[in-house]
Amino acid sequence: MGNLLQNGESSSDASGFWLLASGFWLLASGFWLLASGFWLLASGFWLPPSMSLCFNGTAVAAIFACYNVGVMKMQLKRYLGSLVFVFLLCLSVALGATAGVLFVYNSDLPQVNSLEDYRPSLITEVYADDGQVIGSFALERRIVVSWDQIPQVVKDAVTSVEDQNFYEHWGIDLYGIARASIKNLMAGRVVEGGSTLTQQLSKNLFLTPEKSFRRKIQEAMLAIQIERYYTKQQILTLYCNLHFMGHGQYGFAAAAEYYFDKQLKDLNIEEAALLAALPRSPINYDPVQHPERAVMRRNYAIDRMVAEKKITVAEGEEAKSHPIQLAPKKRPDELAPYFVEELRRYLEKKYGTSAVHEGGLKVYSTLNVEMQKAANTAIRTGLRVYDKRHGWRGAERNLVNEGVTDLQSVELPDWKLPIRTNDIVPGVVIEVTRNGATLKIGNYRALLTAQDVSWTGAKAVSEILQPGDVSLFMIRSMSSADRKVEVSLEQKPKVQGSFLAIEPKTGEIKAMVGGYDFDDSKFNRTTQAMRQTGSSFKPFVYTAAVDNGLRPDDTILDAPVNFGGYAPGNYDGKYEGVITIRRAFGDSRNIPAVKTLAKLGVQNLIPYIRRFGITSKIEPYLPIALGAADVTLQEMVSAYTTFPNDGVRVSPQMIRRVTDYDGAILEENDLGELHDVIPAETARIMVDLMQEPVKRGTATKAQELKRPVAGKTGTTNDFTDAWFIGYTPSLAAGAWIGFDEKVTLGDKETGGKAALPMWIDFMQQVYKDKPLEQFDTSSPLTTEVRHTAPPPSTEIAKRQAQ
Repeated sequence: MGNLLQNGESSSDASGFWLLASGFWLLASGFWLLASGFWLLASGFWLPPSMSLCFNGTAVAAIFACYNVGVMKMQLKRYLGSLVFVFLLCLSVALGATAGVLFVYNSDLPQVNSLEDYRPSLITEVYADDGQVIGSFALERRIVVSWDQIPQVVKDAVTSVEDQNFYEHWGIDLYGIARASIKNLMAGRVVEGGSTLTQQLSKNLFLTPEKSFRRKIQEAMLAIQIERYYTKQQILTLYCNLHFMGHGQYGFAAAAEYYFDKQLKDLNIEEAALLAALPRSPINYDPVQHPERAVMRRNYAIDRMVAEKKITVAEGEEAKSHPIQLAPKKRPDELAPYFVEELRRYLEKKYGTSAVHEGGLKVYSTLNVEMQKAANTAIRTGLRVYDKRHGWRGAERNLVNEGVTDLQSVELPDWKLPIRTNDIVPGVVIEVTRNGATLKIGNYRALLTAQDVSWTGAKAVSEILQPGDVSLFMIRSMSSADRKVEVSLEQKPKVQGSFLAIEPKTGEIKAMVGGYDFDDSKFNRTTQAMRQTGSSFKPFVYTAAVDNGLRPDDTILDAPVNFGGYAPGNYDGKYEGVITIRRAFGDSRNIPAVKTLAKLGVQNLIPYIRRFGITSKIEPYLPIALGAADVTLQEMVSAYTTFPNDGVRVSPQMIRRVTDYDGAILEENDLGELHDVIPAETARIMVDLMQEPVKRGTATKAQELKRPVAGKTGTTNDFTDAWFIGYTPSLAAGAWIGFDEKVTLGDKETGGKAALPMWIDFMQQVYKDKPLEQFDTSSPLTTEVRHTAPPPSTEIAKRQAQ
């Protein structure tokens, strides 16, 4: 805010203020003392005791008998002298008292020149990698504007309503106070205030809202100081930026966006008048909750603009003839709530809650809008598809059973929001016939047919729905003209899922989904859920083995085996005898993986796992070859980025840069922390090997992408978790699906069936119309495979030099 006050007129001569303020109050005290003097003069003549003798006759006779004219003159002179003495004494006391009050009230007043450094609570905004705003944190939602960004119609509306003499007075408007007092007296109640904009500003910035004589004096004194230090433009700019406007909005710019979905510069007369009317009482004149009051107050503001000749009578009447047109409420459609919440936790930990919610930080994140949209669609569609495979659970509620008799007049809260194509919204079944059911969805009607509910297994709508049922429906198409929509039956999944996409070269997180609905559950299953990984863990076992001499075309015996009581089995319960490592990996055979780990040694695998960035606790037992370890999706996807990046893993990062309000850089990440995990030769062998599941193994459905991809499915015991983690040369991504309670997903709900389709949907959207990318599986430096990784700094330097 300080930049809005740089041109203020300041003065170091504090005595000027004291003379002005003291003169004002002493003038008022003088009038009061003068009136008191006249009262003393009228009532101050007392009679001496000897006058009591003169009242035996008439009063006139007694006076002329007891006093002659000379005596009366002497007495009058003596009494006037006493009166003057008393008056001067009272005046001295009043002067001292006034000076004392001013001194006491001024002693704890803030210095208004502190406004030079004043900054209100500002919004911290989060930007995507292309500069789009994807989130914000704020205690007070405020958009700061400069004097030049405030349109004249807003300036005119504010001064006309709140302070007609704003450009003429010196902080206190005596004429305005007198006018307001007369109006209030005539009305018998407070109908108009006498405070200037400057007084309102001083109260909002420095004082409490209490109503007391002390606060009013301080408010006036501060207003005079503010007027001496700052220009009218700066004062009005501050007023327009700071005032509370209702619904958590502060300042006129934020209010313009909230109420009208417009920038401040685009407001018309009636909109500017409505905003100017709100500061008096944002709650009472709230156009959302109290539209009638808001219209009355807006029209008063328009009349004031006409009276002040800011607009013509015709313009005023035209503006008043328009109803208040508020921007329609938007259906909650947050792009990346889980990602933004992760950022909030990080930022608060590093910079503090106050800085994040009040400091106006600018956070430039790594998230890609198009990839995030693709991830959102893929996960939500995939979870609904899985949910439908397991049947219809019935309507959410029935209004008839709740006592509703007129279904046609029912209004559901969700219908207050705009209804769009592809939205999933609740609808009410009005009538059920042989041909289907008639639905009410807001102001629209729909006919639900048997085809629209075919996934439930029902042959007729009447088998699953009845009048009064409230269920979810997807809007497939809309006709605004005849108020009809085409829909299909939906239900909210109980299953959960997560998704993460990372760019291997930079470690930048491009998309993150932590669950089906952030509003229902803030728990981020991408970063917080510890789940068994199943066969998606096998690449780490084979990587260690390749680094110790194993080749994809080497053979291994797929046959029953027992390791001291532990007898692993294959998913299909069959054994294929002698097969190649390539085939064992592609078909995800369990026994070859356990045998490979047994030969390598469990203790030798743990250091490899840690180099891949997996920090979760892993016990050194043979079953970890089959994914019997709880790991987060973020750890797994980050580990997989090592393979297409020639053995180098870049730590995941969500932030490119953070700046403060003034633009100073607080944090900048050009490239995340580099980790030399495995030799490049080993990484390229694994890329070649990890294409087998797609070419002829458990992930052949991914061939739909018609481009080179590599990855691994994962399915745990009892089908409690399903995974697919894969990559292209430029992007690694992982999908997980399961219940929070770790119960079964159902028979045959494998990684290839439940998780892989979501991954494919994401990749199809991301790579639509993009050129093909080829993996480089040639030997980078030498055909010899190193058994141990070289020192990280040496290996990284070599690869960066290539």
